[in-house]
Amino acid sequence: MQKRFTFIAILMFGMAFQIFSQTIVGTDPEDKNVVLEEFTGIHCVYCPEGHAIAQAIYDAHPDDVVLINIHTGSYASPGSGEPDFRTPWGSAIAAQSGLIGYPAGTVNRHLFPGWSQGSGTAMSRGQWNGAANQIMATPSYLNVGAVATITPSTRELSVDVEVYYTGDSPEATNYLNVAILQNDILGPQTGGGSGNNYHHMHMLRHLLTDQWGVEINQTTEGSLYSTTLTYTIPEDYNDVAVILDDLDIVAFVSETHQEVVSGTMAVFAASSDYDVAVSEVLFPTSQACDGELSPRIKVKNYGGETLTSLDIEYAINDGDVAVYHWTGELHYPASEIVELPPIEYSGVETNDLVITLGNPNGEEDENPEDNTSDVEFGTAAETSTTVSMELFVGASMAYQISWELKNGSGEVIAEGSGYSNNTLVEVDLPTETTDCYDFFLYDSGENGFSAGGYLKLYDDGELFAYVSDELQDVYNITFHADLGMGINEITNKEILVYPNPVNNLANISYSLEQKSTVAIDIYSLSGTLVYETPIKTQNIGEQNIQINTTSFEEGIYFVTLNINGSTVIKKLTVIK
Repeated sequence: MQKRFTFIAILMFGMAFQIFSQTIVGTDPEDKNVVLEEFTGIHCVYCPEGHAIAQAIYDAHPDDVVLINIHTGSYASPGSGEPDFRTPWGSAIAAQSGLIGYPAGTVNRHLFPGWSQGSGTAMSRGQWNGAANQIMATPSYLNVGAVATITPSTRELSVDVEVYYTGDSPEATNYLNVAILQNDILGPQTGGGSGNNYHHMHMLRHLLTDQWGVEINQTTEGSLYSTTLTYTIPEDYNDVAVILDDLDIVAFVSETHQEVVSGTMAVFAASSDYDVAVSEVLFPTSQACDGELSPRIKVKNYGGETLTSLDIEYAINDGDVAVYHWTGELHYPASEIVELPPIEYSGVETNDLVITLGNPNGEEDENPEDNTSDVEFGTAAETSTTVSMELFVGASMAYQISWELKNGSGEVIAEGSGYSNNTLVEVDLPTETTDCYDFFLYDSGENGFSAGGYLKLYDDGELFAYVSDELQDVYNITFHADLGMGINEITNKEILVYPNPVNNLANISYSLEQKSTVAIDIYSLSGTLVYETPIKTQNIGEQNIQINTTSFEEGIYFVTLNINGSTVIKKLTVIK
């Protein structure tokens, strides 16, 4: 769901609504809004179809529909290594609905005779659209308004809610419910064709008002209920990260624990006038070539004032600080990708890039805690100029896969797209000259390869890059191809990694023709350094290094052997 951000100009409307002492909610009678609670799970074959139906209802009526996806029941139980999307609230909400199959959904927890799965309010997905249309055509006796602010540096959430009664409620007590939802959570999903890269949307993460809400005791025409709820958003729930920019806040009012009258999505407002942040470092992320580097970052404006100027300072490895004066027009809460002018650096095994933002519009940042980003990255692998690609686009949605190769000047020198399913692409990349190259693999659907898809890059026949399930929307690897690399001079020293696959002890054997400096690093597929040896000098002759892999996770690793500054990469598969 695209989050709806709006400024709330309270002072503008203060005089108009002063008689009612409210500033958020409207006072004219309105029809009910839909609150569709979908009961779902990661092992539910038909749940993605339910998600699509619910999304279509929202897309047709974005101002009148709220979607809440509740992971609960046996289909939501995670297997080994799978994320747990369940909450403490889902079981009770599902139990009162009387559902007997998944996916199931309730529309305003209302009973629609003849449409129930059983005898309760739960309906199968084919009934949701008709039920939603009925609700939206029904007058409501109350209106709900909500404004939310999040301070990113402290993760503090504040939600102002107002409920205005345009008529009398049949119940003396109603209940206010406020929920935190999260979008774009990648995870497994049976069905949907995305494997472990399914985008879970509208997921219930927390209820600020506990299981059944807080009481509203004035429910007659003309009554106004208002409250402010505050909460510190944790880094995760059940070890599933909470990304602040992906959150929605929902408020709805129920007559009892069942019947929902109406609800709304909270409007987000800025918590301060001047607050900028480095929301993401796009380059470098894992590796970069030695020499010149042009960092690429995403700047986000969390302040209420439109951002028109900004100072960006950056330095690598405690070197000279470069300053870039950005100008533009960035409204709350928009972001912009900024490519910084290049700076020179001498790459080492682990490099440190520090970026600091300051002086938004020439003013002091009110939340400086998120102004600085510190990123570590390695120096890109050295390859020969004989680099080739093997790409299998997968069994479905192959048209979403594309790639491009850029040279050190940022010029696209090779690319490919428009593939048919089950196509194997084998290409020799045009890396005939010494240069720093960037290879990009894209998935326009942002759901990764379909089953079996993968990318492999080879240096003179030796695998040095591999990606399959890790692909989401883009994969990037940087490498320095050197005409004088002489990688064959290293490989002909008969470097062996065995046994391969290995489950406990791996041997790395090689022969030195002269006294040499040697270092060994082992990286996971994601680029994480899992093993390293200090640089040491070894004498002429046969060498053997034994490495205990029992602490490694099962999967594919890359063994990087550096001899006198030249590098060769070998693949190592660890099994359990």
